[in-house]
Amino acid sequence: MSTPDGPMRSSRLPLVPEIPKGEIVSTYDRYEDAKHAVDVLARASFPVRQISIVGNDVRSVERVTGRLTYGRVALMGALSGAYLGLFLGLLLFIFQPDNGAILGVFAAAIAIGAGFGMLFGVLSYAMNRNRRDFSSVMQMVATRYDLITEPELLHEARRVLTEVVEK
Repeated sequence: MSTPDGPMRSSRLPLVPEIPKGEIVSTYDRYEDAKHAVDVLARASFPVRQISIVGNDVRSVERVTGRLTYGRVALMGALSGAYLGLFLGLLLFIFQPDNGAILGVFAAAIAIGAGFGMLFGVLSYAMNRNRRDFSSVMQMVATRYDLITEPELLHEARRVLTEVVEK
């Protein structure tokens, strides 16, 4: 049984993020494999609240998704502005006493939002033109994932995972 202020306590999560302490049940190269192992333990009625997946050797990976052009920036700005306009149109719909002109209000809010989004996107791109001419997505990726549990549950967790592998 864990201590009341231990990181693996079952009543609630720690207020400050901490690395879980315990024994390594198994190690995986892919996060999906570690998640699958936890699913296997859950199906076997193992107390999964006592399991943690810990990613080790974390690296930042930036995947380039394309080259930025004025046309692409204008389109992305118009789409994000249209979403904002749609949201504002919904707010106006909620507080609008006259429901007869609601389609006009939606259309105007979306068009104005798209216009402003396009304008701000193009202006921002023009000011930063030579600093970054590509779009990308940033990810944090670990090279190894450990399943960790409390020492008294270690053998039970390994037994459950071994039975599944043998089947």
